[in-house]
Amino acid sequence: MSNDLFAAIEAGGTKFLCAVASADGRVLAQERIATSAPDETFAAVAAFYDRQREMLGPILIGGVASFGPLDLDRGSPKYGRLTSTPKPGWSGVDVRGRIASVVRAPVVIDTDVNCAGLAEARYGAGQGLDRLCYVTVGTGIGVGVIEQGRPMGGVGHSEAGHIRVSRASGDDFAGSCPFHADCLEGLACGPAIAERWGQSAEELGEGHPAWAMQAHYLASLCVNLTYLLRPERIVVGGGVMAHPALHDAVRVRFAELSANYALDRCSANPTTFICPPAAQEPSAGLLGALALTRDFIADSHCG
Repeated sequence: MSNDLFAAIEAGGTKFLCAVASADGRVLAQERIATSAPDETFAAVAAFYDRQREMLGPILIGGVASFGPLDLDRGSPKYGRLTSTPKPGWSGVDVRGRIASVVRAPVVIDTDVNCAGLAEARYGAGQGLDRLCYVTVGTGIGVGVIEQGRPMGGVGHSEAGHIRVSRASGDDFAGSCPFHADCLEGLACGPAIAERWGQSAEELGEGHPAWAMQAHYLASLCVNLTYLLRPERIVVGGGVMAHPALHDAVRVRFAELSANYALDRCSANPTTFICPPAAQEPSAGLLGALALTRDFIADSHCG
């Protein structure tokens, strides 16, 4: 296995990050491809892996961290397909099947947020923990739950970004989610910020009222995750979380909303309970996709 090659793909709504890695996890080649229409995107992915096969050799197995929602039931004939995604033109696309034909190898797939959570559990802020929640706040809001080092799943995956939360004081924004309007994602994702305030998160000043509103919504999510799942840590990442004071503001609002009710030894200390990601290179999505391939091989040998 030492000379085997692995494909890892972080399939996002704005970009596909494609890589070839060695058995020890070293990235040997990598390319960023803009996400456009499915046929154009997969053609570019195919061109990358065709070049790598010529230079490096055949791929043993591929792992994909994909945007969703996805059918993750391995017993389903639609395993690895997108379902009713808000990404135009991508609903029903067989992401796993298309990538398997491109890399010419078996492919395992999970959501991008589950894979990022898996990377945090193995290599980042969740090492040594039994249960970790990973939250990403960017184009959408996603939540992955890692239990005993594996994504918690079954026939589906978490869609906790679409829960209902109480509105922040003074917020009359209708919401941006095409399915639920004012669910959590519709109120607090990156596009919702831009639509509500007329500026992107990157353009908002440090004292802008948007940040208190963001803290309220994300702390509401963290309170719900705490009482429902009892994680040992909640890692919150994504582009919107790049604002330097936002993690602290979420921690403060978490303490207010929870009123310190029934908190455990982990959640009673928001400073360590709610934290930024630590698994960064080459990317959490790619690290998680590679972890999927290793788990699949290990499970196959055990079986």
